[in-house]
Amino acid sequence: MTHIGIFDYGAGNLHSLVKAIEGADRSVSVDTDIRLSLKGDILILPGVGAFGAAVAAMRGAQGYVRSALADGRPCLGVCLGMQMLFDSSEEAPGSNVGIGLIPGRVMRLLTPKVPHMGWNEIEWVGSAKLPAAYFANAYVCEPDDVSSVLAWTTHQNRRFASVVRTANTVGVQFHPEKSSVAGRSFVNGVIDEILQCK
Repeated sequence: MTHIGIFDYGAGNLHSLVKAIEGADRSVSVDTDIRLSLKGDILILPGVGAFGAAVAAMRGAQGYVRSALADGRPCLGVCLGMQMLFDSSEEAPGSNVGIGLIPGRVMRLLTPKVPHMGWNEIEWVGSAKLPAAYFANAYVCEPDDVSSVLAWTTHQNRRFASVVRTANTVGVQFHPEKSSVAGRSFVNGVIDEILQCK
């Protein structure tokens, strides 16, 4: 039985995410203490909310989380969850210390239309795993080293990282749980893949 720990930092849409990943061979727990969530076989950082509130909910445990993930603890970050993997975000100046697993920062999406809402194509660096997905974001990740980027997406005149990976941690800027059958299949495939690597 695989245990999945979801960190609840007051984000919305947890029900959709849990429904997309639960199964007969998986138990899912939702905890407001990230240290409890890290006790599972995989940590999931869900994707709806504000960076500052999510960071505050970690109660200073960023270094603890970063160390666990750097040591190989599997993790999936979805949308805001992906952004939390970075050093900081301009969404929350003054209280913006992220987990810092991936060097870089999160910046406001500077396009004529913000937020970026709806379906968009995914441009994979290697073989394509999901052609398109549903996005809902006003901020994007800017990694210092693009070698962590597995896929890109272009919204209007702005190209940004939409899938990143380092160690056994994967971040996706889109919402696979809202991306139809293909998205749900993709997220479950990612979970299975990174669990095999631990």
